[in-house]
Amino acid sequence: MTTLELHGVHKSYGNVAALKGIQLSVPRGSRTAIVGPSGSGKTSLLRIIAGFEAPDAGRVVLQGDVLADGPAIVPAHQRGIGYVPQDGALFPHLSVADNVGFGLDKSAPDRKARINELMDMVSLDRAMLQRRPHELSGGQQQRVALARALAQRPKLMLLDEPFSALDTGLRASTRKAVARLLQDAGITTILVTHDQAEALSFADQVAVMRGGLLAQVGMPLDLYLRPNDPVTASFLGDAVVLDATLSAGWADCALGRLPTQDHARVGSGQILLRPEQLSVSPLDTAAVSAGEAPSCVGTVVETDFCGSVCELIVQLDTSANGARVHVHSAGLEAPGVGARVQVSARGMAHVFPAS
Repeated sequence: MTTLELHGVHKSYGNVAALKGIQLSVPRGSRTAIVGPSGSGKTSLLRIIAGFEAPDAGRVVLQGDVLADGPAIVPAHQRGIGYVPQDGALFPHLSVADNVGFGLDKSAPDRKARINELMDMVSLDRAMLQRRPHELSGGQQQRVALARALAQRPKLMLLDEPFSALDTGLRASTRKAVARLLQDAGITTILVTHDQAEALSFADQVAVMRGGLLAQVGMPLDLYLRPNDPVTASFLGDAVVLDATLSAGWADCALGRLPTQDHARVGSGQILLRPEQLSVSPLDTAAVSAGEAPSCVGTVVETDFCGSVCELIVQLDTSANGARVHVHSAGLEAPGVGARVQVSARGMAHVFPAS
């Protein structure tokens, strides 16, 4: 079953078309990430779902209820949708308890119990209830904002880049904790982010936006390994895109002859490999002297040490057009600039659909 359905949603600001007929289905209890570069339309889409703006055309349906049909919309406060903005937007003059319970009836006899329950849900110590937001860490503030959004038992939770202001370690741990909390509560969630790794890690469905359109929607692993085009491939991570000659499930390219998942295509095309599919090893000079050079040789022209991983750029000897490939190597074993290496690939190459 689906919780949210978007049908042909359009939105323009003056002469600029922000959304161009968005079609999207969000399964009940799922976590969907909408990811795209700045200006792709993802924030406009989130605001239309929340009810902060009206579409020019199209329908928004939540659990069978029509929330928007063109400019005719249900107000945001009547939608049953929780919303956590980028900065949390806590009220600085209120205590944590009053922030969490802001939307609850102050005269309700179970208000205090509900606030305590929400603190437990987001794994915050009840001793924090009398603190003010400035007395909390960034991760704790985001959990308070989430608890406030959960107070009304929403049908749908919207997260607008809620982890972007946190440092790297805290960002990862908070993201995992929030994902687990929402999954355990069975709450359908939409996360908007510009962080590709965050989208792939958080969601079980990823929607990639580009130029006001959904370029591709699917499971994270499918999108990462089998993107529709090179632009989407590069947006979701480092990509090795090569021209190839295709025939019966094989691709002949600058890296040699590689297996592919496409047994039907014949002729020229483009293939994708991820850097983690490539490996380098020192060139066997003895084999070269004996006339037994490996099939793919190159020179390391750039290195970027990132700790456990070193990112290499290798200029291939076998490439007539000077192709360079991106390789992830173990950080402590990575060759330096100028090193002569042999390059090998493992796994299947992805063949991009014919344009």
